[in-house]
Amino acid sequence: MDYFKSLAHELFFNNFETPPTSIQFIDAALSCTSPIFAPPYTDPNQIRIIRRHLVSLLQDYPSFKPSIDPFTHDDGTSVNLLNANGELQVSSSTPPIPLTIWLHESYPFIAPIVLVSTNIDFPIYDNHPFVESSSGAISSFYLVNWKYPGCNLSDLVHNLIKIFSHNHPFYYSPSNDNFFHPSLASRREAVDRLSCNLYYDTTELLSKTHDEVEELSSLREQMVKRAIIAEFTVDEHENERTELKERVKILTDEADKLSSWLKVNDQSSIPEDKIEDAFEATDEDSKVLIDCIAADRATEDLIYSLDNVVEKGVVPLGTYLKQVRLLARDQFFGRAKLVKMGISLQWLD
Repeated sequence: MDYFKSLAHELFFNNFETPPTSIQFIDAALSCTSPIFAPPYTDPNQIRIIRRHLVSLLQDYPSFKPSIDPFTHDDGTSVNLLNANGELQVSSSTPPIPLTIWLHESYPFIAPIVLVSTNIDFPIYDNHPFVESSSGAISSFYLVNWKYPGCNLSDLVHNLIKIFSHNHPFYYSPSNDNFFHPSLASRREAVDRLSCNLYYDTTELLSKTHDEVEELSSLREQMVKRAIIAEFTVDEHENERTELKERVKILTDEADKLSSWLKVNDQSSIPEDKIEDAFEATDEDSKVLIDCIAADRATEDLIYSLDNVVEKGVVPLGTYLKQVRLLARDQFFGRAKLVKMGISLQWLD
């Protein structure tokens, strides 16, 4: 950059016996034809407009000085652009704001690029409504809605002074803000202040919305987990319901069979001494099964009774053991007979 400026100085100022004035510098820059240093403004009408706007800016704000330097766009292309740099002193109680106003290749039909120079002593606010903290780029209402011929550099700087007097871009220890009454503001100033207030309100609303979204996301995760548990529980209950329905069907069928049997074997029509005759085996295996079950359960009852009497001392232990041995032997042969016939011992449970 310093090398470029030294070459530009040699190119533009060699024809001057004394350092050129700002107007002479602008004329020399706009008339330069060197392929290395010439700016990209080629249309005569565009050149006249740029000269008029720059001269008007420097007359209205003498703190600004013209310059021509390489500018790199966001897409990486570099071009030599005229620019005006200086400091804005918006009030005596605030630090000055160093600005650089770059004239775009298509100026004045494209808005100039305005940057706030970084300041070590006064860093830029992180959430300033009009200044991007990392690059210093300004995006005020005036620039966003730039339209030629209604807009020019002098009015732009005037607008920046107004908005920065209410919302200074630097961190500093402010004194009491100047009193502001809406009736004293122009339409553009009112729009700028409204944009600023809307920006802060939107920032606060976005922050609250972000917190609410985080809270709702956490709640959603909990609801999803509960829904999974509920679905699992419903599936379990549905399976249990199906099993119960099948069991009810089985029990209903058994109850129907029992009702049918009771109708055929009505106790009131059978003499008391013949009730047991109602339970008759239909074949030889069934008869053997009934006899074995009756004998097995009778043996169990007898052994249980012997356990009680031996505990009370009514029967001697030797007699008890002898009787239990005989009963167990008979019970074993009865169960072996069932196994030999292929009948499951589950009937004895």
